[in-house]
Amino acid sequence: MSWLRSGLFWRTFLLLSILTTVSMASWIGMISAVQRGPQVEQTADLVISVVTITKAALTHSAPELRRELLFELVSNEGIRIFTLESSDAVDPPPDSALMPEIEAIIKSKLGADTRFSSRVNGTAGFWISFKIDDDSYWLMLERERLEGLTGVQWLGWATVVGALSVVGAALISSLVNLPLARLTAAARAIAQGKKPDRLPEKGSKEIIEANRSFNQMVEDLQQVESDRAVILAGISHDLRTPLTRMQLELEMAKLSNEAREGLQSDIGQMDAIIGQFLDYAKPTEAATFVPVDIGELLKDTAREAERMLDVHVTTHIEEGVHVMGNATDLRRVFNNLVENARRYGKTAGSDFTELDISCRIKPHGLGKRVVIDVQDHGQGVPDDHIELLLKPFTRMDSARGQANGAGLGLAIVERVVLRHNAELQVSNREGGGLRIALVMPLAN
Repeated sequence: MSWLRSGLFWRTFLLLSILTTVSMASWIGMISAVQRGPQVEQTADLVISVVTITKAALTHSAPELRRELLFELVSNEGIRIFTLESSDAVDPPPDSALMPEIEAIIKSKLGADTRFSSRVNGTAGFWISFKIDDDSYWLMLERERLEGLTGVQWLGWATVVGALSVVGAALISSLVNLPLARLTAAARAIAQGKKPDRLPEKGSKEIIEANRSFNQMVEDLQQVESDRAVILAGISHDLRTPLTRMQLELEMAKLSNEAREGLQSDIGQMDAIIGQFLDYAKPTEAATFVPVDIGELLKDTAREAERMLDVHVTTHIEEGVHVMGNATDLRRVFNNLVENARRYGKTAGSDFTELDISCRIKPHGLGKRVVIDVQDHGQGVPDDHIELLLKPFTRMDSARGQANGAGLGLAIVERVVLRHNAELQVSNREGGGLRIALVMPLAN
């Protein structure tokens, strides 16, 4: 039922359907209540009229013409007359909610000894008794002449009206939610680094204002993205130029090896932090996405990791798996994950990191997705601190060992992953360590 909890269309549709159903039920109940009295009187008057006219016709007709009269009644009016015998097999009256009231009215006019039956001697119909002098007779009417709408007919009408109401509710829900669906799709496109189409500035006043504001925001964001690329290039040059100058001066300075190495380490750390800031701020353009062989990319990452003396890599990579993306940005993601594991995921009791990298295609929802797992065998993090790992400028030093950096590694990963329309999952590995999974759509 997640579709009901999350979808505004389905909520609107369900509420409209419930409203329509309740309205129909109330309407049918009201019509039935209003029709009950007139229908009882109409049915009773019809039966009384038929019995009275038939009784008068038989009483005042010549004996030699009665047979012809009875034939005429059967042929034209559907009325049959039979002699009432004490040996007749008589069934109870028709089982109807209106029958007790109809009986009461008829007996008040034709006599309290009037009998009713739904079947006499195996013949179905509406049977009513009457007397001519001391002789008793049965008069049989066809039920169709007395019955109104049956339950099946009511059900048929209700089904037709209900189906039309459901279609109408779906149409109304679609029209009501269409502007919001467009706005949601455009916002999702921005989150994925794509350029959304302009939203139509038409409809109600509120929709026009919302779409106009959103279109203006998109234009402003595009201008900001354009300006940011220029600014980042300038920042990169301005920040790294002093570091380069410091590096040159350090090489020329007369220092001990220990002091030189310490300063070089500090400069390298500062350069790495600047790189993290720039990576975090750098946009990932969806327009640059192409089919990427993610398996080959992961194999290259694993080979580079194996060159590190303190990293042992195990791979399980499926062949021929392609995703849509930017290869440079994805490579940056995988390198960040490897570096994160190297720094924080040392295997307990050792000075190296055991790293498992896997890539395979798995069922996901109604389709298939590429699932990439990067797992270390370290200490992991407390479960209630996992969400903190994705926050910018946050380092879980207490859980993952002391480390240098700005705390942007996983924040950069998440930023790039979201722009690739993918999902990032962070959890503790069974047996110890951290598991980071990327769930990505297959390339078409």
